[in-house]
Amino acid sequence: MLKPPHPVARLAYALSLWLNPNNHALDGGRASSAMERESVAEIAGMFGWRTHLGHLCGGGTMANLEGLWVSGRLNPGKRIIASEQAHYTHRRISDVLQLTFATIPCDPLARMDVNVLETELKRGEIGTVVVTMGTTATGSVDPLPDIISLQDKYGFRIHADAAYGGYFILADNLNSMTREAFDCLSRVDSIAIDPHKHGLQPYGCGCILFRDPRVGTLYKHDSPYTYFTSSELHLGEISLECSRAGAAAVALWATQKLMPLVAGGEFAVGLQKSRRAALSLFEKLESDSRFRTAFVPELDIVIWAPVAESSSKTSSLCREHFDRAAARDLHLAIATLPSGLLDSHWPEIEWDQDQIACLRSCLMKPEHIDWIERIWQIIDEVAASSNQVS
Repeated sequence: MLKPPHPVARLAYALSLWLNPNNHALDGGRASSAMERESVAEIAGMFGWRTHLGHLCGGGTMANLEGLWVSGRLNPGKRIIASEQAHYTHRRISDVLQLTFATIPCDPLARMDVNVLETELKRGEIGTVVVTMGTTATGSVDPLPDIISLQDKYGFRIHADAAYGGYFILADNLNSMTREAFDCLSRVDSIAIDPHKHGLQPYGCGCILFRDPRVGTLYKHDSPYTYFTSSELHLGEISLECSRAGAAAVALWATQKLMPLVAGGEFAVGLQKSRRAALSLFEKLESDSRFRTAFVPELDIVIWAPVAESSSKTSSLCREHFDRAAARDLHLAIATLPSGLLDSHWPEIEWDQDQIACLRSCLMKPEHIDWIERIWQIIDEVAASSNQVS
């Protein structure tokens, strides 16, 4: 899951290091602080928010931490809920914040099961539901429209973890179910998104956004020496982090000036190419009897496995394919998934273990659409060599 920064981001970041601005206080980064505000406002506008509170941070973990910190302050004593496929950091963050955390099982599409969610909501103990807009394992998008309907009924905060998938709101080739979910993002309470993933930025550049600017009062603090030259709100006054790289804001600002966050623009077209690449690879795998597929890609991640009689044998073959593909310079990933997520897709497998290792292809570079035939050639070679050995 690596995407090289855009050349203009690299150049802007490097040039700003002559000054090495610190965006904690205006005095440490006057120009870069203004660039951060402008860039963050453009990201908020991408989700339909004209008013917001937000800032850049070190990455998705910190962005999610701030989102859940605010939720915990507003709903003290209430539980945090996320799907079983949500990022593992939500549990860890909740532990750090001393908030009770629990998971909800997934449906056959690897999305949060809203029926189980409603059962939990009826107990009246949930303060925040984390909705994942693109899991890092399968790329699945939680059913946000249904969860918003439950919010209207039961009352809780919705934090959207869009760290990986958030920018796909600009893509015009999502399926109708995914499109509907992204179109509802303007109604959530907070959003985490990572410009250092699909936003073409260097690590680390995350972003946290809140729909209601009044949550800024939760951050309020005084500094006897930092905020002294302006009555204007300093970014450090609405952030849990103190020193932050102003260079990240400069790089993001320059990239968004070159490639605005608009539907149909060059940036959006790049996302659409990534999804086309994922669909193309999925179709090749699905039509080949040597492989099993499970979830039609919602974004740009493909989950698949070589055919074998049991879950243990499948896991072993996946690891063999992983090594043999790497030897041919095709670098796949391994995703270990619970049997309950795949048994309805692959009923012919003997489930002799609770988990199964699958192969995962993350086609997040627009160039992947041009490399699909070469990628498929290597996958074909690896499968053929595996059959010969077995």
